Amino acid sequence: MSNPIAAIILAAGKGTRMKSDLHKVLHPIAGRPMLLHLMAAVDALAPARKVVVVGDKADQIEAALAGSADLAVQEPQLGTGHAVQQAESALAGFDGDVLILYGDVPFVPTATMQAMIDRLGAADAPAVVVLAFEPADPLQYGRVITDGDYVTKMVEHKDATDAERAVKLCNSGLMAAKARDLFALLARVTDDNAAKEFYLVDIVNIANADGRRCAVVKTDPNDVAGINSRAELARAEAQWQEFRREEAMADGASLRAPETVWFSWDTEIGRDVTIEPNVFFGPGVKVADGATIRGFSHIEGATIATGCEVGPYARLRPGAVLEEKAKVGNFVEVKKAVLGKGAKANHLSYIGDATVGAGANIGAGTITCNYDGYFKYRTEIGENAFIGSNSALVAPVKIGRDAIVAAGSAVTRDVADGELRLVRGEQLVKPGWADRFHDAMRKKKAAEKK
Repeated sequence: MSNPIAAIILAAGKGTRMKSDLHKVLHPIAGRPMLLHLMAAVDALAPARKVVVVGDKADQIEAALAGSADLAVQEPQLGTGHAVQQAESALAGFDGDVLILYGDVPFVPTATMQAMIDRLGAADAPAVVVLAFEPADPLQYGRVITDGDYVTKMVEHKDATDAERAVKLCNSGLMAAKARDLFALLARVTDDNAAKEFYLVDIVNIANADGRRCAVVKTDPNDVAGINSRAELARAEAQWQEFRREEAMADGASLRAPETVWFSWDTEIGRDVTIEPNVFFGPGVKVADGATIRGFSHIEGATIATGCEVGPYARLRPGAVLEEKAKVGNFVEVKKAVLGKGAKANHLSYIGDATVGAGANIGAGTITCNYDGYFKYRTEIGENAFIGSNSALVAPVKIGRDAIVAAGSAVTRDVADGELRLVRGEQLVKPGWADRFHDAMRKKKAAEKK
């Protein structure tokens, strides 16, 4: 039987390089706060406990977590070792395996976390497992000095010798240890270093001094990329989008210009979906098999069924539902509306708070007038109804099955099944009036030039 798992996520830093009123770990990647990306990977391990260590802007993190983890406060911030110590009381009575993670390192795969836990439970029973990586440029990272699979020394860059800095294996900061070992080792960490901080890495050196072994697990540098600035946030976004585009194409979607398509963290794309250039997916979008999303469309909170066609230049807002083979064309906006099977709104229309029946046709320039400045109202359009161009449907209103609304109508009352509704002012015809007007104005203009 496997040991229970706890996760300690460090998120107490001030994030000053972001220059933001929003906490660093809440800045979104693919529409989701980076902290919640990490928490989702942690949750896949079914942890018994989760503790997020907070400091600056703790109220923002508390709101984002919505009770999904315990909070521990680090104040003042005296280093990573001190931060982990703040979780001790929240883990009182816990006697399992503990993962130490960072809220600004959001893309650690669940499989990597599991590998750390598995190594911790190996027969040689290491005191600490360190997650390490080999970047192209080691920069200012702390170094991991090893002998085979074992860590002989951990050293921060500022405290390392030239020989130690020549080592390519770097410390990600992520570790795993038994709860009983972790806090006992942390109690012995001192701030005897250049920064006068309590380093988490020192628990490895202390364990080694006790004659216990510490092990290393290696991972890809992209898995432990930290985010400390807007530029790094942009690079993380680009990394995530590149992976998601490749995944979508591998799953059977065609992206005409992949680098121009932007997905959200929860976008669902079916097989044989075609996505043209410059399409943006916000949160909450599901696209079924065989749909076509044409260029420059913006879609969020929408469900698109099999064989639908969207765009170009369409906007689907939250609550938009397109049933099988429905079509939304260029410069059409849909919000909180259902378009039934085969229904069409080909161009230049706004359809909000509405139900459009199967086979109905919405003409160019049609607007559902759904808001009176205080409340929203619904429009219901029956199956196979035909709404002529430049019509205004003033909700609440029902247009019946097979009904026709003549072009240019402003409909304020229900239209019965099969009925024609024409709402226009009577046309006034004055033969020759335009010719007389032009003659008069030309003479006037000529007189002004004299």
